[in-house]
Amino acid sequence: MSKRILFMGTPDYASIIFAELLESNYEIVGLFTQPDKPVGRKQILTPPHIKQFCLDKNLDIPIYQPIKLRNNEEAKKQISDLNPDFIIVAAYGQILPKEILDIAPCINLHASLLPKYRGASPIQESLLNDDYFTGVTSMLMEEGLDSGDILGFQYLKITNTMEVSQAFSELSHIAAKLTITTLDNFENINPKKQDESEVTFCKKIKKDNGLVDFSSAKKLYLKYKAYSYWPGIFLESGLKLKDIELLENESSNKSGTILEIKKDYITVACSQGSLKIKTLQAPSKKAVCSVDYIRGQRLEEGSVLV
Repeated sequence: MSKRILFMGTPDYASIIFAELLESNYEIVGLFTQPDKPVGRKQILTPPHIKQFCLDKNLDIPIYQPIKLRNNEEAKKQISDLNPDFIIVAAYGQILPKEILDIAPCINLHASLLPKYRGASPIQESLLNDDYFTGVTSMLMEEGLDSGDILGFQYLKITNTMEVSQAFSELSHIAAKLTITTLDNFENINPKKQDESEVTFCKKIKKDNGLVDFSSAKKLYLKYKAYSYWPGIFLESGLKLKDIELLENESSNKSGTILEIKKDYITVACSQGSLKIKTLQAPSKKAVCSVDYIRGQRLEEGSVLV
């Protein structure tokens, strides 16, 4: 008889893992995800990625979207009635209270090599810190934040040009395989306690995290890699910098100076180092080729980009 899985997740990272479970021998008995939210200027009520995935596939799986789990007797009863053998959690967006953790073993697929980067933004944090490796950890959940015993992990090498969207995609597929491996071998796994002396935390990303300046080319580029999907990176003026490459991080320059204007990109100096910028976007305007933008602003080599 196949094991019964209750899945909890929200973004596309979770959808990839969910899809892998659908193709497995495990039975998905329900999905918990975040409530639909208004999106865009018109504030159109939009379902989470994983719910839309279910709708597009016409899946006959009950979907629950409680605003909160803590002190929610209805949600607790719904989960108990589903009688899961395991609860799989991947970027759900809520901490599970003890009364739900006690219903069945809860396994979280966290996108870092725990105990490093507990919290909301582990993938972005690994890119910001220019880590050589990141990965996914499967862990038994407890009441603390990402503090449970480790069941398994898998590495991913971070390349020099890997941006957050690529990292998310690759890690989601790694997490999907790790989920099945963890479930298949659960009875034989000896959970390993996390080393509390190695713990680091990362916070939820806010829009103002994308603010940059031209002091260090390397630091600016790392922010670009981490935040290119959201919130993007932008100067104090609100000018967004897109399609960036790090050229070097050794030279000393006047911050923000346009060093070169080529056919489809500009080279901009930082106090330390220089960058190639292909696309710029002024506030409330469409993104345009950086060359077209500076011509429209009547800037030239030697001018300062602000």
